[in-house]
Amino acid sequence: MFKRLATAAVTAVLIAGLGACGGGGDSYDEGSDYSVDVGQDGGSGAGKPGPDTATTADTSVFGLRDEVRHRAVRTTRATRPRMTKKCTTTTRRVRHTTSTGSGTKRRTRTWYSTEHAKTCKKVRSGTETYTRVVRPEQWCVRLDDVGGDKSRDDVWYQVTSTTYHTAVATDQHQRLDFTPKDTGC
Repeated sequence: MFKRLATAAVTAVLIAGLGACGGGGDSYDEGSDYSVDVGQDGGSGAGKPGPDTATTADTSVFGLRDEVRHRAVRTTRATRPRMTKKCTTTTRRVRHTTSTGSGTKRRTRTWYSTEHAKTCKKVRSGTETYTRVVRPEQWCVRLDDVGGDKSRDDVWYQVTSTTYHTAVATDQHQRLDFTPKDTGC
């Protein structure tokens, strides 16, 4: 009895010790496998798995603020087929029988019932108009001296709304650091 209690106590101490040691030590935390850049609203850096910060730091750019541009969403009216659900009901007559007794005293009872089945499918029923997005809303920033290179001027980057508003509040030819969504505008 004492041997079992001692073994259980040693096992509990080892499990507690291993659990405490296993939580730290790595620079990569499982709870935060997505990097979020400061000043971003979730569009550029958020959602990209990043076990270390060196991977996400390579995508950020810096330079001197030159110009900002906001391009509104562009839409158009378009038509598409209208799909409606069409259902059909079918019925069938089902025969049921039961037997009681055996031999010459066997008696069979027969009756009928009607079962209903419903099948539905989508069919085209004319057309409908909808608003189609031709170009999504874009926020752009143009930088000079990109990456500290004096010869790289007038480079456009698509950014998030938060980065755009930060750039608007910054004076012209001030240094900006951000992670772009895309190049060009």
